[in-house]
Amino acid sequence: MYEKMLILKFPRTNVQEPIVCNLAKNFDLTFTILNAAISPRKEGQMVLQLSGSPHNFDEGVRYLRGRGIIVSNAGEEIRRNDEKCVHCGSCTAVCPTGALSIERPEMLVVFDQEKCSICKLCVSVCPPHAMELRPAENGETQPE
Repeated sequence: MYEKMLILKFPRTNVQEPIVCNLAKNFDLTFTILNAAISPRKEGQMVLQLSGSPHNFDEGVRYLRGRGIIVSNAGEEIRRNDEKCVHCGSCTAVCPTGALSIERPEMLVVFDQEKCSICKLCVSVCPPHAMELRPAENGETQPE
C-alpha cells in the first residue's frame, strides 16, 4: 500500500466535476480530504491523503494532471516545538480537524499530526510561536 499527502489545485473548469470520486472508482484509490477550498466557477485547492497500489497511484496522478489539475506533494508539515509551547490552548480554538486538543484534567495541549491538514491557522495564532511550518521529513519528490 502506497500513501501520500497531496495538494491539488483545480482550474475553474474542473471544480464541479467528481474528480476525487473518480480516483476511487476508476483507480481503486482511497482518499481522505484533509482541507478544501473549492467554489463553483472559481479555482480551488484541496489537500488529501491518497492511498492505493503504487501503479494505481501513478495512474490516478496521471488522470488528475490530464484533467488540468496541478498536483504537488504537501512538502510542508506543521510541527510543535515542545520547548516553546506554554499550553495556552489558542491553537485548539482554530484547528478545523481536531489535530490540536486539550487533554483534561491536566489542561495540556495535545498535537496529533496525523489529523493535521496543514491549514497553518495554528501557526498564526500561537503566541509563543511553538507551532512551526517546516519542510516535510519524508523528503519525497513530486509524484510521477
